[in-house]
Amino acid sequence: MHDFGYGMPFGLGFFGFWMGFWWIVFLIIGYLVYRDAESRGMNGVLWFILVILPMVGILFLIIYVIVRETSSSGTKRAGALEILKERYARGEITEEEYRKMREELEK
Repeated sequence: MHDFGYGMPFGLGFFGFWMGFWWIVFLIIGYLVYRDAESRGMNGVLWFILVILPMVGILFLIIYVIVRETSSSGTKRAGALEILKERYARGEITEEEYRKMREELEK
């Protein structure tokens, strides 16, 4: 191997180490965003790619956090249906009330 004057082969000295370090950090962040987006019913692959793009990944990460907060209504609706099912199972509401409330939540 040839030493290009940086003390490491092929110029992988101090700056090469930090470049590799930041790529690993962005890949980890991208993976976490991917999993979170998939769990919220969003396109995880798209957000993964946007977050790991060089130079603009941080901007897309900020956009994702904003969009993520506003799109959590689907999760809230599923939670409301679960609470409704529990209330019906405990006998707190009648079958007619259950069906009416379920139809309203599913709209």
